[in-house]
Amino acid sequence: MVKRRKGMVIIMQIQWYPGHMAKAKRMMQDDIKLIDVVIELVDARIPLSSKNPDIDKLANNKSRVLLLNKYDMADSRYTKEWKEYFEAKGYFTALVNSKSGNGVKQVQDIVQKACEEKIARDRRKGILNRPVRAMIVGIPNVGKSTFINSFVGKASTKTGNKPGVTKGKQWIRINKSMELLDTPGILWPKFEDSSVGTRLALIGSINDTIINGTDLSLELILFLSKHYPEALKNRYEIEITDPLENLKSAVPVLEKIALKRSCLLKGGEPDLDRAANLLLEDFRSTRLGNITLEFPFLE
Repeated sequence: MVKRRKGMVIIMQIQWYPGHMAKAKRMMQDDIKLIDVVIELVDARIPLSSKNPDIDKLANNKSRVLLLNKYDMADSRYTKEWKEYFEAKGYFTALVNSKSGNGVKQVQDIVQKACEEKIARDRRKGILNRPVRAMIVGIPNVGKSTFINSFVGKASTKTGNKPGVTKGKQWIRINKSMELLDTPGILWPKFEDSSVGTRLALIGSINDTIINGTDLSLELILFLSKHYPEALKNRYEIEITDPLENLKSAVPVLEKIALKRSCLLKGGEPDLDRAANLLLEDFRSTRLGNITLEFPFLE
């Protein structure tokens, strides 16, 4: 059995669901009846928090492929367990790095495997060689566009409007066996667990302009002190011997980062805002190392 192990003590309440996302969701509801399989990209650093629960409702009774993208940025100790977690729930899964292309080539074979029953039904009806139709979904900044560019390659062609498809939608023909429908990156209207919003903000899936970056960096420091204290030591030469208890206790650590990186205000006071931005960028660029923000564990 795989369970989530909580890692963050959250005080931030982050919600972000602009109007264009609601419109995109309605479009997906219209399109889903044309689809054989749904390919969902999640971020391997937060596999559950980056998985849109609305997709489960939309894709009911459809074959499901789940790709753990950016696995090269996550802690490999937990990525394997997350893969097992989703496979136990019936997903066909793969680890991919959209930017480098690692793991991308295997996706088409996985999609074909996920659709074996559908292909067999078609053959019994005398329908031969109809391409599998796949919808690709994911939250903002999960790397979906980069994945499509890597997966599709130069050989692909846009097939244009199809019967029954709302005018203006473009399908991408991968080859004679598969066609792909892209969708906009969307979140869901309300994060029931506030830690989800914080994790999404940390990986950059929520607009930074609506977030208090200093508070977010304190959340990260608190988490690192408990699970990755070596990241702070290796990057900033700040040693934490005991896990921090609350966000207030994380403030002195952020001040030390500011001093060590010369993030100073006039008079030599630490500039916490600049230090916070630096810390978040170091996390997002893996300069802190490969870090996973939520973990499963096996019982």
